[in-house]
Amino acid sequence: MRIREHPHHEARAEDRPPELTTPDGFDAFYRQHVNAILDFVTRRVSDPHLAADLTADIFVAALEAAGSYRPERGTASGWLYGIARYVLAGHWRGDSRERRAIGRLSGRRLLDEEDILALEERIDAQRAVRDLAQQHAGLSAPLREVLDLIVVDGLSTAEAAQALCISQATVRVRLHRARRKLGAERQPARKDLPRPGPLLPRPTAPADPMIEVTS
Repeated sequence: MRIREHPHHEARAEDRPPELTTPDGFDAFYRQHVNAILDFVTRRVSDPHLAADLTADIFVAALEAAGSYRPERGTASGWLYGIARYVLAGHWRGDSRERRAIGRLSGRRLLDEEDILALEERIDAQRAVRDLAQQHAGLSAPLREVLDLIVVDGLSTAEAAQALCISQATVRVRLHRARRKLGAERQPARKDLPRPGPLLPRPTAPADPMIEVTS
């Protein structure tokens, strides 16, 4: 198996709601968003196996929740970031420790040396962003979440509000308070952040409960 390059599509290039409940529709959705989600993960973890597991878990969770997506409530990217936050929060709490151990073994069987190298290069490219996020550690959780999604991950106010299940007005207030605490001069422009690297292979939905990332 090899990690293959695919053209990167910006998540904001959504002209119409994705058809998440069809195989072809979800495949297109995955290809459109996997770079952004892998970046989201590698800004927060530095182990390639864990990054692969969490990215796969996020898309598996999205596949399982595909029927709950409602375009009138916001963009698919905002919805997906909300799922990504939920999956990572579960990981940090240790809620899915047993399933994670099984999934990690599956991921390690499927990642070869070239896969690991590609992920390590991507993780290295995100080191500066992880350092930036670490500067936000002194903020309260509500302020830090908003600041990270907008400044680190580049979400719009509307997308951040959707991902956090709060109003846009609340996002703007928290962002202002966070920046006031840290100092606006410490926030880099988005153009200074690393560009995305290679993709992971597309996850599939197997018939049994075991989830593996397959090429």
